[in-house]
Parts: sequence; structure tokens; C-alpha cells
Amino acid sequence: MTKVDASVTGHSAESTPIVVAESLGRWYGEVIGLGDLSVTIPRGVTGLVGPNGAGKSTFMKLMVGELRPGRGTLTVLGFAPFANQALYRRLGFAPQQDALYDHMTGRAFVRDLVRLAGYSKHEADDRAVRALGRLELTAAMDRPCGGYSKGMRQRVRIAQAIAHDPELLIADEPLTGLDPLARHVVIELLRGLAREGTSVIVSSHVLHELEALTDRMVLIHRGRLLAQGAVREVRKLLSRHPSKLHITAREPRRLARALVALEHVESVRLHSEGLLDVETRDLAAFQAEFAALAARERAGVRSLESGDASLEAVFDYLVN
Repeated sequence: MTKVDASVTGHSAESTPIVVAESLGRWYGEVIGLGDLSVTIPRGVTGLVGPNGAGKSTFMKLMVGELRPGRGTLTVLGFAPFANQALYRRLGFAPQQDALYDHMTGRAFVRDLVRLAGYSKHEADDRAVRALGRLELTAAMDRPCGGYSKGMRQRVRIAQAIAHDPELLIADEPLTGLDPLARHVVIELLRGLAREGTSVIVSSHVLHELEALTDRMVLIHRGRLLAQGAVREVRKLLSRHPSKLHITAREPRRLARALVALEHVESVRLHSEGLLDVETRDLAAFQAEFAALAARERAGVRSLESGDASLEAVFDYLVN
């Protein structure tokens, strides 16, 4: 297998990036899964984000060796990942697709996959039990997967990815479909792995979920790198665009008149059933002033939601 020599690149083993892609591409017939991606990902926790069809899942499958690049080069932990069995033992992959066998128990499913990494049946079982425990599935691990909820099945997929203590965990949308309690369990697990020295690359559509894990993001759009850096830097890219908020209130007209008077509010649109769409140039100022304003106007605010919470909105701003 081909390994990149750290001495040639001028990096020590500790500072060598975990992933390096140069002009990376992959096609599915005439469909472009990844166009021309060049990116370097350091050790630690990195959020991989982008709208549907951006190429995130294709990039992850290339990183774990499920796919061969159609063009360009890719190294993971210094190695070319495709058909590299030695590298597989150092990687953990939690795919988005549900591939559990309903007749198997969660414990047996994880144990049998761990055995493929070369562990004895006894050690594989110990590792499966420990991994499922970290995902709070101990009580259910000896039940058939066919009786698991969607969130439990998601956590089993994560358990099999961490049971062999990988150096790098790659998780494709691990928080999708989880209830708040399960989401907390998974976030705390990923934080714990990071503290233990495991590097993590995790994809998500929801910005605040990534901010709970890391301040570092890689943004992909149409198979190319759109932006990379700290979340706060990405937010700066949006500074020239107004932030959008949706508010429902008992007295929407009264609230709308007060909001229009704020210097940083660009527009207020009133809809039926007490719904207001608000655009502000200064979200921080809006958040600082809104509670007092709503109380003073006795508007009876029922809900306040950000229209920019989804990363789809972020990408709309960046590519238009």
C-alpha cells in the first residue's frame, strides 16, 4: 500500500493532516457525485456540511474506501483508502443508510462486525458490550434489531463504528432522526471520543448541532469546497445578508409596528394566524432587544424561530 512520507511534506506525524484531497472527483455514470474537491482536514473534530446533493456522502465513502476516486488523489491517515485493509482497522464509519439485520440482536451485529477487524469472539463481544453501553443501549442489546426504534438503530450503527477504538471516526448524519435525549447521548459520545484523542469527521444539515461539537467546518457545494474554517468565520460570510426570523404572536400588528421602528430591522411581513416574517441586519442586537420590546408591547409572543437555522439557508446565501 502507498503511504505519504511525512518527512517529504515537512510535517511531523502529530501535525500531518488526517485527510488530504487534491482535485478529487467521482461520477455515477453521467451523474457527478463529487466534482473537483481539494481540501485538507487536520486532526480533531470537523463538521462536514452542505445541502442535499453537495457530495458529502460521496466524499465520506471515498474516505473510508468504499469507492475508488474517478480522478485526483486522496489520502486518509497518510494512506490511499481504496481496498486498503490495514487502514480499515484504523477507521470507523457510521453510514446514513440503515443496514442492520432485523433478526440479529444489537450485540451480535456489533460483535460480528468487530470480529472482521481481527478480534477474537470473546474480545469482540466485550468491545460490543462496551460500545453499546456508551450509546446507552445495554438494556436493549440482546433484543432483535427488528424491534428497535429508528433512533436505537442509528445508535447501533454508531456503536459498531467505535467498538474497535478507531483513530478516525467518520459519521454521516449521525444526529438525523434522533429524539432530544438520544441526540444528547450521541453528542456527548462524540465529545468524549474527541477528548480521548479520536479524530471525528461528522456531517449535518443543522448548524447549531455542529456548533455543539466543533468550531471547525468544511462546506461543500456541488462537489467542490465552498468554504472552510471556524463557524464564526462562516457567519462573517453571511454578514452582508439579513437574518430571517419567524415570529407568532397574539397581537402581531402591534408587534410589527414596534419592530419596524428598530434601526437594524429591514422588513416585517405580516401573515395570517399571527405570523410575522422579520429580516434584520444585526441578529445579536435583535436578540438583545426583542424580549423587552415584546413585553412592553404586550404582544403575546408564542414562538420565535430563526429562518437561518438550516444550513440550506446558509448555502442559499453563499451561492446566490
